[in-house]
Formats: sequence, C-alpha cells, structure tokens
Amino acid sequence: MKVSYHGHSVVKIETNDFTILIDPFLTGNPQTDLKPDEVKADAILLTHGHGDHVGDTVAIAKQNNALVVATAELAALLGWQGVKTHSMHIGGLREFDFGMVKLTQAFHGSAYIDEQTKTITYTGMPAGILFTAEGKTIYHAGDTALFSDMKLLGSRHSIDVAFLPIGDNFTMGPEDAALAAQWLGAKVVVPMHYNTFPPIQQDPHHFVEMLQGSVGKVLQPGEAIEL
Repeated sequence: MKVSYHGHSVVKIETNDFTILIDPFLTGNPQTDLKPDEVKADAILLTHGHGDHVGDTVAIAKQNNALVVATAELAALLGWQGVKTHSMHIGGLREFDFGMVKLTQAFHGSAYIDEQTKTITYTGMPAGILFTAEGKTIYHAGDTALFSDMKLLGSRHSIDVAFLPIGDNFTMGPEDAALAAQWLGAKVVVPMHYNTFPPIQQDPHHFVEMLQGSVGKVLQPGEAIEL
C-alpha cells in the first residue's frame, strides 16, 4: 500500500487494485500538486462538508464514476448533484471492495457555505476516518479538536499511519495534536491542515519534534509512505 499527502488535508491511498482519495480539495489549494481533471479515483472519502474538504469531489467522482462515502446528510447533498454515494454515520463501519471504512467522531463543524447567496447548508456531523485494507489501518482525523476518546481509538485499533491537523485556530494546534498522537499510539504520524491559509501557519517540523512514541514524518505534497 502507498499512502501519499497532497497538501491541506488531501490524502491518496493506493492499494493493489484501488485508488482512494480523502478530502480532495484541489482547486484553490495552493499547497497541492494534484489537478482535478487528471486525478484517478475509485472512491472518495469525505470527513465533512466544508469547501476546503469537499473541494473537487463532484467533478472527480463524475469523471471517474467513483463512489463517494460521507455522512448521510452530506451524501444526500452530493447525490442530488448526480454523484454516486454511500451514506454512513459516526461509529458505523462498512466493508467495501476497496477496503473497510469506519467513521469516528470529530469535534468541528460541517456545512456548505455559499458566499454569493449568503446561505449555509447543514451537512451533518463532522467525522474522522479509519480506513483498513491489506492489513494496514490509516486514520485521517479530519478537522477536529483534541478529545479524550482518541485514547479509545488507540486502544481498539492498531493504527499504522495517522494524519492529524496541526493548524490551530480551526482545529487542534501542534501541542494538542502531539498529545493526540500519544493517545492514538500510531506507528507513523503525519501533520496536515497547516500553512494553506494565514490563520493556520505552523512549523510541522517543530510538531514532529514534540512527538513521543510515534515516528513523525513531514510529507511534502506528492510524497508518500510505503506500507
């Protein structure tokens, strides 16, 4: 399995047979190396409905006939736009042909915000994602604050790679994320959701230096970990 990072919260997982994208925010993302019209995906997993996470989901899903997995409200909204979806919710687990998906809680918001019409559409609860395939488990925390049930996630799941937000302001900052990494017990921890916009400027190398018990890796857009 190959797991690559593509700026902000964009993660790509390549198994022997499938390619899975998480939170494909590409258009308008100054950190990414991917182009929406060139991306291949069999499935797209979404953590929540904010624009910097849903991103180019509709276009990518349609051009690849990809399945979009999201919380029920967000899946319904995307389904109305002609996308093939599967709805889930917090705590639910589902085995697909491309791997097993379990949604975990996350402490954040989730809505589609239309600046032109000044409307906000609720898109369900935010989530984190546990993805398991080929004997490996990836945890994508989504946008979240630190919460003590991360200890439970760590005790119940053997996590090979955890992607944790460190940007602060909207999510955990580096100190809280370092504690989250300790509670999760992940073998490898990769920082995400930082330096895309001015309010979330952070030094990812400083975050890695704070880690205890996990190997920290700062991945540049396009860099990957082989599992």
